Amino acid sequence: MNNWSKISIAVLALGLVACDDADTDPFQLDDDLVSLSAVLNLDLANPPNYADPLYPPHYGQRTLNNDNAPNDNPVTDEGATLGRVLFYDQNLSINRTISCASCHSQSLGFGDTRRLSVGFAGGETGAHSMRLANASFYEGEVMFWNGRAHDLEDQSLQPVMDGVEMGFDDDAGGVPALVDRMEGSAYYPALFEWAFGSRAISETRMREALAQYVRSIVSTGSRLDDGLAGFGPMEGQGGGPPPRSLPGFNAQENLGLRLFSDPPDRGGAGCNACHELPTLALDEDSRSNGLDLGETVVFKSPSLKNVAVSGPYMHDGRFATLEQVIEHYNSGIQPGPALDRRLSGRGGQPDRLNLSEADKAALVAFLRTMTDHALLVDPKFSNPFIN
Repeated sequence: MNNWSKISIAVLALGLVACDDADTDPFQLDDDLVSLSAVLNLDLANPPNYADPLYPPHYGQRTLNNDNAPNDNPVTDEGATLGRVLFYDQNLSINRTISCASCHSQSLGFGDTRRLSVGFAGGETGAHSMRLANASFYEGEVMFWNGRAHDLEDQSLQPVMDGVEMGFDDDAGGVPALVDRMEGSAYYPALFEWAFGSRAISETRMREALAQYVRSIVSTGSRLDDGLAGFGPMEGQGGGPPPRSLPGFNAQENLGLRLFSDPPDRGGAGCNACHELPTLALDEDSRSNGLDLGETVVFKSPSLKNVAVSGPYMHDGRFATLEQVIEHYNSGIQPGPALDRRLSGRGGQPDRLNLSEADKAALVAFLRTMTDHALLVDPKFSNPFIN
């Protein structure tokens, strides 16, 4: 019997003795001996497969090689499971009222329908909540809208440490205060031992587990994926160009596909130049999309997977609908020194696509084929807490 089998039996059968008084620490349940299975809906003997997902044919080897996991933090079933618990645990906020999932809801493509999300004390966050699917395939070295983190490990605890979002800022004791809380929990010491080999709870391990969970959220089950699966690897990922039409698509959706894929000089909108199939993650050298006149800031955007269920849109949530987003790229791009060259014509002035109403409606219809309904309800990404 391996070490974790012994630990698992002890945890599930006997429970853990929590260290703090039940009246002051909600990790401590009423019983002194609390079973892990009474808190979490997890089968630790048979965790979900996070480490080795089955990819469809249009996710070619070059796409898979773009996985941004560092060599010292590959996705493991145990690490991602721990990350999932952390992601959904409201005890990671200072007043135990919100979790990462409060602003990144699975049913909303791991995004939020509020323009700005609400933090632990009711304050608004500084930017719209980003979708998380396919974050593992972003090739650049910036995370968050404003690029203030260089990878998912760096990003993962910043909301926890933010004075508006989850409240464990320096004034509240920072991550050391959170570690103290977690060390007295009924479930974290055993989960950290299961995932990392010892009961030590640290900032580094929390970052690694959360990053593993987020990297494991890969979207391959949309109608678009179903249509692309028969065509092999896609352009930009070591394969052929996008097809001109897809089985199962109606005429409007196939028109949207062509407009999305074709550059403006061929009558298209050129979306695929920045949002590459099949992952639809942003190209790493993308620059400003011209939201404001004279813009110098370059904002990162998430993959377009599940974009139809996660509005409003842009870093500040200024566009309420996909129709407004399309109109921005059609007629509203503003000039500025950071404007992406793919959005400008001769002289550096913004392109005007002159799309017809039918074209714009077709693009919206195509964007809706990117919704991965299976991902929105997949149990392995859902809330593991029983209560």
